[in-house]
Amino acid sequence: MKIAMGNDHAALEMKRDIKGYLQEKGHIITDYGTNSPEACDYPIYAKLVAESVKKGDNDFGILICGTGIGISLAANKVKGIRAAVCSEPYSAKLARQHNNANIIAFGARVVGSEMAKMIVDSFLEAEFEGGIHEKRVGMMMELEQER
Repeated sequence: MKIAMGNDHAALEMKRDIKGYLQEKGHIITDYGTNSPEACDYPIYAKLVAESVKKGDNDFGILICGTGIGISLAANKVKGIRAAVCSEPYSAKLARQHNNANIIAFGARVVGSEMAKMIVDSFLEAEFEGGIHEKRVGMMMELEQER
């Protein structure tokens, strides 16, 4: 699976842990940064990851900042993106199954590295269920057209 990753300075170490973990599992990772501990603006990296997923260059995206909130909000401004902030595996699984999320986000200051690995695994292993959820995702995506 091809996965885009992006982060801010608060999540540099966690991104490295998750990136290595996913590479060991055979995933192809495109790292959009940051790769510096210097303070930076997370919307830059959210946009890079979201656009790569939107274009199909990557199957999914993973975004990490201090809480996961800001970086996911920025990613959700890109049309076609459904980024979900999750702090535990169950929500990550349902984000894929029910909302067809294409980006997962979490906070390096909120979850530890092992929990982050479980979140990522749950997200990547789940599949969109369609059915009634297809209608709801469609309704959600129609909201983008109102902008």
